[in-house]
Amino acid sequence: MLIRPEHCWLYPIDWRELSQLVRFRRAKRRCDHCHRPHGKVVVHLGDGRWWDPNRSIWRDGRGRRVRLPGDNIIASIRSTRVVLACAHLDHDPTNSAQYNLAALCQRCHRVHDATEHRRRRWSNAFRRRARGDLFAGDYPRGGGGQPARTRGTSESWVV
Repeated sequence: MLIRPEHCWLYPIDWRELSQLVRFRRAKRRCDHCHRPHGKVVVHLGDGRWWDPNRSIWRDGRGRRVRLPGDNIIASIRSTRVVLACAHLDHDPTNSAQYNLAALCQRCHRVHDATEHRRRRWSNAFRRRARGDLFAGDYPRGGGGQPARTRGTSESWVV
């Protein structure tokens, strides 16, 4: 995953080398959670199940063997190139201890970070609404988009 410029200072100077060590040496170029191989195009069903061509079996989102999906899988089959990223298990970029880092594919990283992203979205929306209240007045009840003073006027609303 890309590091935002404002967060670069939270990571250690040798982050690139540390990330490569975790992804390629320790995890052996496979996702720590589902075991998908880095750099390979993987056929999957979109719900976590994927085809492992090395073993000729279907695997679930945790890398465990699963039964062959039903007959209607042709419409839901997709392919994705797997890219491993080094993830902080506690969501704290300043904690770069080996036990806190995992090599995760795109899907597992997104699933792992879902609660943190939800929390940040709520926090950002709360901050934006507070800023809007400060400069333009209260928002109408019921969750309307614009403050009551500017609704229906020609003034543009910028948050």
